[in-house]
Amino acid sequence: MLKGKKIIIGITASIAAYKIPLLVRLLKKAEAEVQIIMTPAARDFVTPLTLSTLSGNPVHTEMFDKEDGNWHSHVELGLWADLMLIAPASANTMGKMCQGIADNLLLTTYLSARCPVMIAPAMDLDMYQHPSTRQNIEKLQSWGHHIIEPTEGELASGLCGAGRMEEPENIFRIIEDFFKKKTKLSGKKVLVSAGPTYEPIDPVRFIGNHSSGKMGFALAEELANRGAKVTLVAGPVSLNVQHPDIQRINVQSAAEMYEACIRAFEQSDIGIMAAAIADFTPAKVADKKIKKGDQVPEIELKPTRDVLRAMGKRKKNGQFLVGFALETDNEIENAKKKLHTKNLDLIVLNSLQDKGAGFAHPTNRVTLIDCRGGERAYDLKDKREVAADIVNRIEEMLD
Repeated sequence: MLKGKKIIIGITASIAAYKIPLLVRLLKKAEAEVQIIMTPAARDFVTPLTLSTLSGNPVHTEMFDKEDGNWHSHVELGLWADLMLIAPASANTMGKMCQGIADNLLLTTYLSARCPVMIAPAMDLDMYQHPSTRQNIEKLQSWGHHIIEPTEGELASGLCGAGRMEEPENIFRIIEDFFKKKTKLSGKKVLVSAGPTYEPIDPVRFIGNHSSGKMGFALAEELANRGAKVTLVAGPVSLNVQHPDIQRINVQSAAEMYEACIRAFEQSDIGIMAAAIADFTPAKVADKKIKKGDQVPEIELKPTRDVLRAMGKRKKNGQFLVGFALETDNEIENAKKKLHTKNLDLIVLNSLQDKGAGFAHPTNRVTLIDCRGGERAYDLKDKREVAADIVNRIEEMLD
């Protein structure tokens, strides 16, 4: 599975760097191509000679060779890789990644990379739990990077707790699983919608909802990581994507969402409608700000066009359509009704009754109901894990 895969390992200044030679050996035995970039301080923890011998390639540390002036192109390295793994990733380096600071070869290569990025943090317990570190990890995850969570155990400081970099054998399996996932959906064209819509009342105000877009963005990243070509139609959210196989189309209103999704679905193999599209929109939009007065203005509403129903009617043989249902009562019954009336293959049910699920949360708890009568309930999980469960079910049904 890893034969011929091009992997960059970026090593930062952490005692956990002593584990990396074993990982390099495992990758080379699997016939992957490995290039290694070290921060200057990382050389105090593991030698370039050891890593060069095991990888079969020179180890890169400086921007250029001070003896002959030969430039080590971070651009070429970034474009070369199928995967970039930063392990161990120190708190310092993750902070610089979040801020776009490029003061060494590893960071300039990271900023140039178009491939998926994995990050394996390693640091002491209090550093890992510090709010700045947690915030940086959350930001890196929101960009679609894969965080290989550290484990709990005895740390170099003598403390016990979270902060130990995952073991090389487990990192190797994670990388192997990552490339395995890319096979079944490779080349498939997938439409994903995400986020809310804003329905304008006047130039200042709008009717909206609390959708964060996190579920749809997690789905887009998961699909792209498995080799799909993704069109992401996104409502107004503050999330970002970096994967080169995700084409993002930004929209505001339900009408714009309708047009973009119908157009994209024509060329798609799979459609996943995770957006929270408004059911109603103001019948008339004021051209000037409505002034506050003694009387509350009446706003007449009209229904928006049902994009999921329209896609269900247009669905051709071989196309696969997924909808979402956010319910507060009679959840299963209402979800099954939506599944059939809108000609869906799969519906993802989540309930506002479940603590930690629904809008704005980083977690979700879903039940997957399919057109063949299958029904699977899952525990509360991070939305990236939920995305993997959904895509796994799609792959099973496609098989």
